[in-house]
This record gives sequence, C-alpha cells and structure tokens, in this order.
Amino acid sequence: MIGPTFHDDVKGATFSEVMVAMALVSVSVMGAMGAFEAADKNLAQDVFAARALSMAESRVEAKRAAPWGQLLAEDLDHDGVPDLTMHDDGTDGDRMAGDGIYSAMLEQHGVTVVWTVAARHSESLFNSGAILIEARGVYRASGGEREVRLATLRANPAFAGNH
Repeated sequence: MIGPTFHDDVKGATFSEVMVAMALVSVSVMGAMGAFEAADKNLAQDVFAARALSMAESRVEAKRAAPWGQLLAEDLDHDGVPDLTMHDDGTDGDRMAGDGIYSAMLEQHGVTVVWTVAARHSESLFNSGAILIEARGVYRASGGEREVRLATLRANPAFAGNH
C-alpha cells in the first residue's frame, strides 16, 4: 500500500492572501453593480422621455388630422366616439379661463400630456385663418420634472381654398 506523499517545495495561498483577494473581488463586484444601477436609471429616464415624446407627437398629429369643425373633440381610443372635449375654463391643464387657448390633459404610464389649440390673430377659433397646436409631455426624472414640447401651425382649409 502506498501512502500519501507530501511535497515541502509546493506552497499554497496563505489565509491573508485569500482575504485580500476576496476584498478585491468584492470591491470590483460592487463597482460593477453600481455601474449597472446607473445604467438602469438612465435607461428608465430614456424610456419616459421617449414615451413623453411619442404621446405629445400623437396629440399634435391627431389635431393636424382632425376636421376643422371637430378640433375640440378628442377620440383617444379611436372608436369614433369623442372621449373628451378640450376646454378653456382654467382646469385640468388649462392655464387661464377665457384666454382663447383650449386645453386637454391625459395622464398615462408616468407621463402627463397637456395639449392646446389656440387661434392665431383672431378672437374665434373656428373663424381663424390658422391655429397653433402645442403639446407638452411632462415626466419625473432623477433631477426633477422634465418636459418635452412640440408645436405646429395648421391653416384653416376654408381660407386655403379647400371648401
């Protein structure tokens, strides 16, 4: 029978070397976890920014495509039945009652979108030669509230020769 053999010339790691190696590995793992956390926060902010931009853009495009006589009606679910009507009464995103700027607001998926329609150079929205359509998407970020704002002009087809 052959017994175990020991080699005095082969040395292993000491306890202190193992502890130092474990400390270095844990510091590097913590650094990597911090980097992943920062990347995750930035990605979440980018998601909210893209969502706010998309929602604001869809409201502007809906107003551009709506018939002139139905500018104040909102069909949010596209079923042909208006879900809400834009208003000029100083509530729900409307800044001031009676200022001629009609507003509507939608809160969805962490984003608040407020869109407005205002007559250009006229008292009446429907008799105006053009309107200003504006949409603002607001979302919370690590540094506070962020806002995406879009605006466009739309000509009244009655004044453009399309009766």
